[in-house]
Amino acid sequence: MTDDLPAFPLDHLALRGAPDAPALRIKDQVYSYQSLNHRIGRLAAILAAQNFAAGDRIATWLPKTELACLMPLAAVRAGLVHVPVNPLLKPAQVKHILTDSGARALLTAKVRAGQLGAGDVPTGALLLDESEILSAIDQPGDVMPPLPADTDTNSLAAILYTSGSTGRPKGVMLSHANLAIGAVSVASYLKLAANDVTLAVLPLSFDYGQNQLLSTWQAGGCVVPLDYLTPRDVINACAKHGVTTLAAVPPLWVQLAEQDWPMEATAAMRRLTNSGGALTPSLVKALRGIFGTKTDIYAMYGLTEAFRSTYLDPALIDANPTSMGKAIPYAEILVVAKDGSEAKPEEHGELVHAGPLVAQGYWQDAERTALRYKPAPAFSRYGGMAVWSGDTVWRDADGLLYFVGRDDAMIKTSGNRVSPTEVEEVAIESGLVAEACALGRKDERLGEAIVLFVRANGAANEATLAAYMKAALPNFMQPAQYVWLDEFPKNANGKLDRDGLKDRLAV
Repeated sequence: MTDDLPAFPLDHLALRGAPDAPALRIKDQVYSYQSLNHRIGRLAAILAAQNFAAGDRIATWLPKTELACLMPLAAVRAGLVHVPVNPLLKPAQVKHILTDSGARALLTAKVRAGQLGAGDVPTGALLLDESEILSAIDQPGDVMPPLPADTDTNSLAAILYTSGSTGRPKGVMLSHANLAIGAVSVASYLKLAANDVTLAVLPLSFDYGQNQLLSTWQAGGCVVPLDYLTPRDVINACAKHGVTTLAAVPPLWVQLAEQDWPMEATAAMRRLTNSGGALTPSLVKALRGIFGTKTDIYAMYGLTEAFRSTYLDPALIDANPTSMGKAIPYAEILVVAKDGSEAKPEEHGELVHAGPLVAQGYWQDAERTALRYKPAPAFSRYGGMAVWSGDTVWRDADGLLYFVGRDDAMIKTSGNRVSPTEVEEVAIESGLVAEACALGRKDERLGEAIVLFVRANGAANEATLAAYMKAALPNFMQPAQYVWLDEFPKNANGKLDRDGLKDRLAV
């Protein structure tokens, strides 16, 4: 199936708003769309002057600074591929992403660069200082114009790293078309407009977080990035900037729902959006109590491998608070029964995503790409390659989708997908434990809390192990509980019996 798809070079999003309209607010500095496009052009020219080859990867390891916001568009304008790195990651994870992506440069701040050790940045890669690049942007110089309209929109634009259940993070390859069509789709169903103000609180390395920028710019609106320390910081920013759009994950919504919201923080709010885990009926009710019926609440479901899959019409959320909704524009969502046929209403099946939002696979990983990306089932309208999610869902008679469970071992905590293998490997690398198994336990605030079962290697103690884990892994990957075992249960094949350990989670 071929639709009239709205694919375009990604950097053209800087041209969507009126020239004098606000596009980006960094603290007290407001940049118009004309200024946004100019600064993207200056940054692209500065990058191009480094003599990179077309398609080289350039990584950023930054909080939500100006350069972190400009880079998704500036990198592609310079013919490069952007690799955003979560600012919460520790040097070991940064090294993996830089090495795996073959990054030719890392753009970061001096204080962050100082955390990296010898060998953490690939040999020959440039270390670009954030303050020096910002200073150069402010100086007169070449400005690279927008990419030609006939640019190949299937070319690679970004690699976003997502955790997998069987090891360290893997890079999902996204084209101009993937990201541009995704921006159009979200701006469309959220009904974003030029007078919208989006408070960007999610990490820009997260597909959901990056889309805060892209969909708002597609609509000609203004983005206000925020690195917050407390829920109160979010509320204060909503009041200060007249925020109309707020995106978050369930753990943050739980925290925000517990706060007192002054009228000036809710007055302008038009929409709340949620992904990275399901909203609960009680949470929907709490948010409704704060924002009233004038604010739409959008429940959504997505996969980094296909960006975003479904959303629930906000008019339906009070009656169907646990539903994932239906396919977003330009996505085809299929429920496939075990025999490969289309699942009947209320029959469980695997969620399969087809269409132009399907990413190009995992960076330099044909084996894992083949496991997740397979031909769409015969009854697909789009056909082609599809993402087989591994998630079990079902449809009701009205076509609304409901989540049942995840087939892989991923732990969904604080809106992040955490690889149990990565947590286990770090624990074993400590030398303090001989065996380790990380599992997710249901938690009202986190979605899932990480429980780490360990068998000591000698006279290890929990305080020493916890200190090692805190130094090696970001906060969202820290175990909430350690369970020490004298012996790990094994199955008939001699492998670790994860199911047996799961039975102990409630004990």
